[in-house]
Amino acid sequence: MATIQVNNLVARAGTIAQDQTGIRWPTAEWIDWLNDGQREVVLIKPQASVKNASVILTAGSTKQALPTDGIQLIDVSRNMGVAGSTAGNAIRVVSREVLDAQIPTWHSDANATGSIKHYAFDSRDPKNYYVYPKAPATAWYVEVIYSANPTDCTAGGTIQIDDIYANALLNLMLFRAYSKDAEYAQNGQLAQAYYAAAMNSLGVKTQVEGGQNPNNVLANPNIVK
Repeated sequence: MATIQVNNLVARAGTIAQDQTGIRWPTAEWIDWLNDGQREVVLIKPQASVKNASVILTAGSTKQALPTDGIQLIDVSRNMGVAGSTAGNAIRVVSREVLDAQIPTWHSDANATGSIKHYAFDSRDPKNYYVYPKAPATAWYVEVIYSANPTDCTAGGTIQIDDIYANALLNLMLFRAYSKDAEYAQNGQLAQAYYAAAMNSLGVKTQVEGGQNPNNVLANPNIVK
């Protein structure tokens, strides 16, 4: 849970940049850069902003979409019933190729039980996924874990991603600040140094997390039942 205050990060950035009074870089700019930084962090590490929600499926369809704030699917874990509050059977990931090969009519076949057994995901289409059997004609919920677009911060509030990313956010704010004055050679160098520090903090040099692909699991079933 995020607890670090926006004003605290802005003050720290002003201190490092030796502009505590906000003459060169006003508070509004620092907050804009903080919000840009949050989106950059989530782009690189989707788990920095994760939601676990009971969502209603699109009735009568295999194709499903994430909630409007969704960036990328992480998992579809279990059935949640007709009201979204009753935990049901687990849902397992399966490759779409397996479904296509074994049950060519799976997109049109009726759902006799109401419950969802499997889901399929393509990392090239991160905001959509498919369920098998298709969703019932009446309301049905499943539990979805997904990376969400962080809400913009405001003065007096808290950051919208986990506190552990505060140092990376601070470095990204300073990167933007010094990029503003990049016509000065030293500032251009400082901007690049702060950006590199942010990326190192996020572990980009050793592990680029291009996404939490649900297909990359040991238990991916090869046979649909």
